[in-house]
Amino acid sequence: MIDKRKDSPVDPDKKPGDSLDHALRPQYLVDMVGQEQIQENLEILIAAAQHREEALDHVMFYGPPGLGKTTLAHILANEMDVNIKVTSGPAIERAGDLAAILTNLRGGDILFVDEIHRLGRVVEEVLYPAMEDYALDIVIGKGPSARSVRLKLPQFTVIGATTRLALVTAPLRARFGAVYRLDYYSLEAMEQIIHQASKKLHVPADPEGVHEIARRARGTPRVALRLLRRVRDFAQVRGDGVINVTIAHKALDLLNIDAQGLDNMDRRVLRAITVKFNGGPVGLKTIAASIREDPDTIMDVVEPYLLQMGFIQRTSQGRTATKQAYQHLGLEPPKDASQPRLIP
Repeated sequence: MIDKRKDSPVDPDKKPGDSLDHALRPQYLVDMVGQEQIQENLEILIAAAQHREEALDHVMFYGPPGLGKTTLAHILANEMDVNIKVTSGPAIERAGDLAAILTNLRGGDILFVDEIHRLGRVVEEVLYPAMEDYALDIVIGKGPSARSVRLKLPQFTVIGATTRLALVTAPLRARFGAVYRLDYYSLEAMEQIIHQASKKLHVPADPEGVHEIARRARGTPRVALRLLRRVRDFAQVRGDGVINVTIAHKALDLLNIDAQGLDNMDRRVLRAITVKFNGGPVGLKTIAASIREDPDTIMDVVEPYLLQMGFIQRTSQGRTATKQAYQHLGLEPPKDASQPRLIP
């Protein structure tokens, strides 16, 4: 693959904060760390499309938030050297909104739709022929005099991203030629991501400090970069500006991020299941009501990592806490109907 990084375009309209976020993200596949199997598949997809001089096939990325779905969409646009239009499912309220977007696309352009599972049914009906036939069906007039007009569209690519693949309708899902699931990153990949980001931020960081941040970053690059910024702030204010293991440990403890990467909300969910509901099973809405949080927030943000770590299980009756959850919280699993007690 040709390394195009030196030709990366600069957007003069970007704000300083946007430029920082943009700089920390990989711009091409050669810059990306982790998700190796997806990278290899995308390399083949890109090379084949370029060889045929066609637009990329439609692509869908799904998985927990913060793993790089939006970043991969921009990488594909950079690799194909085309423009990308970014929108989201909730932002496209009417069929006319989508029609306006589609008619402004040029050949090969990418339309990135975040939270694609939240597209309305009427909007989806407009998107189907656009994705399959590169055509836009418009109804002109009303009543008996109404007539349908089909507008031809240039070949373009739809890239969809979702955290809830099950909520994407089957007809829409079937129109994507490539569907990839992003998983949590390994500890080694997280360390490499943090190390690269620290160099871009011009923040000295020793390997032990990088490791401390990486192991608390939940295998999620977005979380890792957020924690790196906060540890950088702590190092500059309470230290000598260098991120070492002591500085990282103190900064992350101050943020209530424990050694396994669990934050205050994660521990509240675990304590609700283990202490309030005696380890479960308990329903999602009951957990949410007990800690005054939104059920969707718990399902999309909290649960995936707790499941990944083996702290909770999903059953047909509800969520249950595992032995690892009790050990992490310093509790003993309940015997019979007794409540868990603190380990002395």
